[in-house]
Amino acid sequence: MKSTLNKARIAEAKRIVVKIGSVLLVDDNSGTLHNAWLNSLGKDVAALRDRGHEVILVSSGAIALGRRYLGLKPGELKLEEKQAAAAVGMVRLAQSYQETLNKFNLSVAQILLTLDDSENRRRYLNARSTIMTLLRVGVVPLINENDTIATDEIRFGDNDRLAARVASMVSADLLILLSNINGLYTADPAQDKAAKLVPTVTEITHEIEAMASNTVTSDSSGGMPTKLAAAKQCLGAGCRMIICEGRGMFPLKSLENGGDCTWFIPSGNPQTARKRWISGSLQSLGSVIVDDGAVAALERGRSLLPAGILRIEGTFQRGDAITIMKRDGSEFGRGLIAYSSEDATQIIGHKTGEIEDLLGYRGRDEIIHRDDLVIF
Repeated sequence: MKSTLNKARIAEAKRIVVKIGSVLLVDDNSGTLHNAWLNSLGKDVAALRDRGHEVILVSSGAIALGRRYLGLKPGELKLEEKQAAAAVGMVRLAQSYQETLNKFNLSVAQILLTLDDSENRRRYLNARSTIMTLLRVGVVPLINENDTIATDEIRFGDNDRLAARVASMVSADLLILLSNINGLYTADPAQDKAAKLVPTVTEITHEIEAMASNTVTSDSSGGMPTKLAAAKQCLGAGCRMIICEGRGMFPLKSLENGGDCTWFIPSGNPQTARKRWISGSLQSLGSVIVDDGAVAALERGRSLLPAGILRIEGTFQRGDAITIMKRDGSEFGRGLIAYSSEDATQIIGHKTGEIEDLLGYRGRDEIIHRDDLVIF
């Protein structure tokens, strides 16, 4: 039953983010990479890809791997030592992922992010666009926290939150946190033999938070509370999340075959959550007035193209929320615009093939992509 449930739920997810903890990748004592384990993960990823899933990897391990090559002693590192270890380890980590996935005819592209990159609007849009493009052309994005420049962000456990931000950013259907514990327990199972695994969570209540604070994981200073913070973000974004044991070989296959885990199940899905965010959470900074043909196209689920826009009102930047209005001035929808008001003014009424000549660069064909708009 559990095997069937896990497999069925994973099968429903088109876009999957997998977060790999440092403890799974790097040996605590020797500082060497667990190559056999990484190869088994690579085979799991290839199997998901063969079944039509898109996979994004968010990996820790750069600092743990890099400190060995720098000869840094065991124990707490200074900030500058962490940054230096990350710089050395990042190269080797990315190379190891590429060598592993290449065995399964998969290519890897590395993206370095900090939590701040997901909060700055322009950097957020650039990161999302890059990841979505890589997925479209069949490459596996490998995302690491940019520890070489981070300061407060360098804390074990931050990659749980970063993975949740990435999942929200790309409208992922599922985030899998591979950990050294197989889920959320009612208490710390190492201390309380009566502790029970919580199979499903649909809401982060005070009771759930109390359980998390009493459960310790050794792969992060934040432990289970940090994972719960990731779960909160996922639930708000309509993304399912799993906490599961990842230390065994073929961790994703083991999960599908019924491995113990905790599922966090949101009430909506990524698309409805994103639409709700666009329509109700963002302030409109301008508007576009569209012709009747554009109204008809939008009602059929199409994107908004420059040719269907009559005029622009307001001042805004790429990625801002704007209102879509009909000729009579009535509000018709809202969306995230792909151009600044200055650039949009130059291309409205024109065909998409003319954008490059008008602006001097090749932007998006759509003024507002259908994934970024809501029709009232």
